[in-house]
Amino acid sequence: MNVFIAGGTSGIGYSLAQYYLEKDFRVGICGRDVSKIPENNSQNLKVFEADVCDMNSVFSAVKNFLSNNENLDLFINCAGSYAEDVAGNITYEEAEEMLRTNILGTVNCFEAARTIMKNQQSGKIAVIASVSGILDYENSSLYTKTKRSVIQIANAYRRALQPFGISVTTIAPGYVDTPKLRQLNNNDLSKKTFLTDLKTATETIAQAIEERKKFIIFPSKMKFMMKALALLPSSLLNIIMFKKAKWMKNK
Repeated sequence: MNVFIAGGTSGIGYSLAQYYLEKDFRVGICGRDVSKIPENNSQNLKVFEADVCDMNSVFSAVKNFLSNNENLDLFINCAGSYAEDVAGNITYEEAEEMLRTNILGTVNCFEAARTIMKNQQSGKIAVIASVSGILDYENSSLYTKTKRSVIQIANAYRRALQPFGISVTTIAPGYVDTPKLRQLNNNDLSKKTFLTDLKTATETIAQAIEERKKFIIFPSKMKFMMKALALLPSSLLNIIMFKKAKWMKNK
């Protein structure tokens, strides 16, 4: 089985790569900075430097990973960019990075996978969104809006690719204990509600993909909380989420 993971050089992406390597699958991973990949001696792992904001870069990496006209069985897009802008300001560069990576990058990954899998008439595509993306209110953060866009883009591709035997699974996790999350929070995760450890998150995502689920939110407690919040009027949700962001920034 051939698995390719965009944004697979760290965090959830790299953990998924290790998961599939343990099953003796061939795994390709790509990212902008391959120097941060932990040392790995597996002959089944191929590493490529690629930027999801450049579709040709992603497509070239996938094609180089596949040899002898092999099928691409699974493509996972774990690439993402985050900057907090609810309780503070972000720079234009940070905003542009989120828009390009989370929206343009998502489309580029779908296009790269679609181009190959459509000819196969089979395959699985998965994308990591965020539980915050299920909330729709006026003053939601730019990050939330981009992840909501990821969910909608995945829905569109799922509908379009279904006749070709290609499944699309959208993953909307809550807080996952990754090195990046710790870095963003100075190693203090005490305010990260319903935090999920990386191993559990990896297994949950892999199972959802295997079962060809359309959309999953985890953990369950976060899922129920966010769905309850989604029922509130936008004006009230604006106030609640702003106060939450302020509380989380005041450590």
